[in-house]
Amino acid sequence: MSDAVPPDLLEIADALLPGVSLDAARLGGGGVHDVILVPGVAAVRVSRRPLHAAAMPRRTEVLQAIGAAGLPFAVPEPLTPVTMFEARAAVAVSWIDGTPLPEGQGDPARIGELLGALRELPLTEELRALLPAPRAHEGDLSWAGILAREIIPRFPGTWREDGRRRLAEALALEPVPDRLVHGDLVGGNIHWGADGKVIGVLDWDRAHLFDPAIDAAFMSWHGWDNLRRAVSGETYRRARVWARTFGVNQLVAVLELGGEPLPLPDSYARHIVAWLEEYGDHDLPPG
Repeated sequence: MSDAVPPDLLEIADALLPGVSLDAARLGGGGVHDVILVPGVAAVRVSRRPLHAAAMPRRTEVLQAIGAAGLPFAVPEPLTPVTMFEARAAVAVSWIDGTPLPEGQGDPARIGELLGALRELPLTEELRALLPAPRAHEGDLSWAGILAREIIPRFPGTWREDGRRRLAEALALEPVPDRLVHGDLVGGNIHWGADGKVIGVLDWDRAHLFDPAIDAAFMSWHGWDNLRRAVSGETYRRARVWARTFGVNQLVAVLELGGEPLPLPDSYARHIVAWLEEYGDHDLPPG
């Protein structure tokens, strides 16, 4: 939900966008950043914590590489260098017009076009070098190894066997070639035009190289029935499996680690258990 911009964030936006009127600036939603929206001009992303400040230069480089890869819709373009303001890092990126769709709504044909554009994008050497590729890591620090060794044992006893079953279903999926995966293809991250076409896709912080059915699972935001009509039967089946693997949003938190240990595993396990207790399989239609 948007709100008035605090004075300290306005100062940062003013420093990055000298001469630009901030009278219409408003605070936008952001997972790990504060975002100052300057309509028609830019979005200014400001890190909240030192870890996110340290990651911003690489994430900005990733954004530039994705923007240059040839996608048929807009990707935010960095307008300024990443700049430090004491312990906070900030960057201004280009404005993307359009509006998000409400949950449960969407044209299956347009959903399919968006997913197809990501799936069919040739991966440049730059993208391969910059983006995490979860399948490249084996053993305890693979995505499955982290879940099996560090997370499922932390579940309450009633959920451990179910957790092992869900992980086994995901591991039983046939391998597919890695593709560019947005990793948070939902809600406000997709801007649509009045003609129903995608204008742009925002927030590529969780981008990685993996099964494109991950993004299909996120697009169930528009309704599973709409997704079923948007993709092939096989992609739909894979999307359902990934969605059941502790919720696709939680799953991507492990996939994007790139072979690094999971920070705060106790907290992560609690988030998954909360998801299991609230949804289980009930958020998915009968298969």
